[in-house]
Amino acid sequence: MTTVTLGALAAHFGRDVERGVSKAVGIIDAARRDGVDLLVFPDASIGGYIGDLRRPDPDELPPTLEPDGPELAAIAAAAGPMTVCIGYTEAAEGKRYNTAVCLSGDGVLGTHRKVHQPAGESLAYAAGESFCAFDTPVGKLGMLIDYDKTFPESARTLALDGARIIAALNAWPASVTDRAARLPADRQSRLFDLYDCARAAENQVFVVSSNLTGVTGSLRFLGQAKVVGPGGDILANTRSKGGLAKADVDVYAEITRARRVLNHLAELKTDTYQPGR
Repeated sequence: MTTVTLGALAAHFGRDVERGVSKAVGIIDAARRDGVDLLVFPDASIGGYIGDLRRPDPDELPPTLEPDGPELAAIAAAAGPMTVCIGYTEAAEGKRYNTAVCLSGDGVLGTHRKVHQPAGESLAYAAGESFCAFDTPVGKLGMLIDYDKTFPESARTLALDGARIIAALNAWPASVTDRAARLPADRQSRLFDLYDCARAAENQVFVVSSNLTGVTGSLRFLGQAKVVGPGGDILANTRSKGGLAKADVDVYAEITRARRVLNHLAELKTDTYQPGR
């Protein structure tokens, strides 16, 4: 049996790139001392997220970074033997992407550009076009960025591509149309947890789900970082406060156990999933 420690972070990150990188490096150093093997930061940890989902201000967009720039190099150097997933606004091909990158001391292990865009996010970012799993020191992994996890096909594609761990990097706010007085009572709070647990259970994989906290513009972020097991059970969580949710797991053994009798991926009937049939 090989046990690894999975960590999901809930924390506030703003527009100051230098400060964000310094904060991330400090968190990585502390997590490494605590024995964390996989650390998943929120979406937009470096440079922050947009402040309005419906009408993003073009003069207040997050700063863009180059994939081969010094900021990600500093994160990779701090990671060393750890596997770290972190989000930023990527400048590529003359466009802006909401991007997650997975790094270790060896460099970039995988990249994901957010595919599904809620409300007016398309005014701030271009959309990605694919979901791919990749090898890491903690096993085969795939990444989603917040709204991606609303769509079952996203996580299912990663699971079918061999991902045993799905890192869900989030900048997930409370409802912008019907906000509750208390975050735990907000309908987006319920959906955030529901999607994490459903994506894990239906694919029988681990989901490591991070999120921003605090306020950016008109958005109030939920926190609720968590590690979810392949049965859909929450193994660790931060609730609405900042912090690190950690769980020690044997990824291979737990997924093998979950799939021993009912193997959802093996029992798919893909030919029948056609509208009108």
